[in-house]
Order: sequence, then structure tokens, then C-alpha cells
Amino acid sequence: MTVMPAVQECTVTTCGYNQGGCHAFAITVRAEDAACATFIPLETKGGVAQGTAQVGACSRSDCRHNADLECTADSVRVGAGAAGMSATCLTYEPA
Repeated sequence: MTVMPAVQECTVTTCGYNQGGCHAFAITVRAEDAACATFIPLETKGGVAQGTAQVGACSRSDCRHNADLECTADSVRVGAGAAGMSATCLTYEPA
């Protein structure tokens, strides 16, 4: 079984899951642009109080860290994306 990598850092403070780090149970990375599909732009904060988010699914099959739609990176970083994307996987690297 694959160990899900932790979200080491998320600098997108406008996300409802970001409380000094990502507190979603798991995030999903989108196929088309490596954006964090779990991003929710809310002032209300939520998620799992204890613990750190993990990468639950990665649809970006052209990433060198992707094996069978699972992330194989040790950890990932999420931050502001280019061209108006709210949150993106900064660990994405083309295969």
C-alpha cells in the first residue's frame, strides 16, 4: 500500500482548511493544472483539528511523482498558483 505524502506547507491562507497549515483530511490535485481541488475560499476555518493533510489523490498523470494516480513524493507544498489559480501543487514536476 502506498503511504500518502503529507502536505508539508500550504501558504494559501484564504483557504478554509488552512489554519497555520493544511487541516483537510486529504487533498486532491487536479489533472489539468495541478491545482488543489480541495481549496475552499472561506473565512470560516475547518478540517481536522489534529494532524496534517495528506495527498489523497493526484490526477496529474504527467507528474514525475505520480504512479498509478498516487503521489510518490516524500511531501508536497501548496501555494499560490500562476494566472489566477488560487492554490496549486508546487511539488509538481513534468515527467
